[in-house]
This record gives sequence, structure tokens and C-alpha cells, in this order.
Amino acid sequence: MSIKVGDNAPEFTLPNTEREEISLSEFKGNKNVLILFFPFAFTGVCTKELCSTRDNLKVYENMNAEVLAISVDSPFTLGKFKEENKLNFNVLSDFNKNVSNTFDAIYKDFLGFSGVAKRSAFVVDKSGVVRYAEVLDNAGDLPNFEAIQSTLSELD
Repeated sequence: MSIKVGDNAPEFTLPNTEREEISLSEFKGNKNVLILFFPFAFTGVCTKELCSTRDNLKVYENMNAEVLAISVDSPFTLGKFKEENKLNFNVLSDFNKNVSNTFDAIYKDFLGFSGVAKRSAFVVDKSGVVRYAEVLDNAGDLPNFEAIQSTLSELD
């Protein structure tokens, strides 16, 4: 079942690169959340997407938004990826693919691999409601960051 604008965002808890548990509910009532699912660490488009997000983090912070990037890579791989690219936001491991499946953001077959996160973007407001949802079938495409920022700018 795909997640749509107006739905309550499914709760999740995943480990970050320091193996600390991060829950979506931590931000409820305090911050909006930009969730970015990405297929694989150390690949060209994923690196471009997350480095662009890193470079624009102030924009998201000024809109009271927390960025959470999620991949099915291990926390160890993601830790190296975060370190090499100096990413300044939480990168979470959905190694068991539970959250990617819940958000219907998972490829059945991607370059011969099954169960890889689809490049996707979700904006969840402070009350836990999805305000933006974009799941891309083509991993070479990037989310519409203008639309994401426009959505965030409309939230308090």
C-alpha cells in the first residue's frame, strides 16, 4: 500500500551510522521531517542527491525540518559513506527492508538485486501527517527538491 499525501506517516525506528536508534516519533510536535530513501551508498546519483541535501541543510533547518536519509545498506557501509561525503544529517539503515516496504519504496528488481530502496521523498509535518510523497521508478531521477521546499515552506 503506497503512502499518500494526507496519510498518517507510519512510525519507524532505525539505527543511524552511530548505531543509535532514531524514531520518527522523536520529531512529532517539534519538527517537520524530510525522509529521503535512496538505493545504494557510493553510487553517482545517490551521492549527488545527498551531497546536494548536505549543501542545502540550512534551507531545511530554516524551515524547521529534520532530514533523515534511509537506505537498505548496512549501518557500517552508511557510516563510511556519511564520513567520506561529510553528510551533516542522520543516515539510517533499513537493512531488514521493513520501513522501505511499509512506505512502498522498494524495487522488486534493481540491477539484479531485489529489495533495494526506491529513490523517494516524503515530507511529514509536526503532527505526523504526510504532506509530500514522491516515489520514483527510475533511480536515475532525483526528487523534486523545489516542490519539497515549497511544501516545507507552507508548514509551520
